[in-house]
Amino acid sequence: MTISWEDFLARVVERGEYRGEAEADHATRIVLALLGEHLVGSERLALADALPGMYAPLLRDARPAAEPLTAERFVQAVAGWIDGATPATAQWDIGAVLSAMSDLVPGELVDRVIDQLPEGYDLLFGHPAPA
Repeated sequence: MTISWEDFLARVVERGEYRGEAEADHATRIVLALLGEHLVGSERLALADALPGMYAPLLRDARPAAEPLTAERFVQAVAGWIDGATPATAQWDIGAVLSAMSDLVPGELVDRVIDQLPEGYDLLFGHPAPA
């Protein structure tokens, strides 16, 4: 089941305490585009299918990265794409987008996506791995 753009973006606006939809949409597009470069196979396609139509191509059409980014480097990459961002504000943006997505797509899909990624991404999704 695909979530609506309005529901998804409203959750991102709330989580990120953004001033409006445009700011939240910008962060969402950057986070999802970079995430798409690090996912492969059926999980990437299933996640794309679960997202609102305008965001699905960011995952579905992403070119695979040459090498996976650690969670820390992912935060730095997001910071590099958002004007005036710092690693702290980029982590905030990532958390707003990924935790909103985690709340709205099936939990088992989120778990499979996190399993594909290097250590530390579970925290970015707001799903810390059990100790």
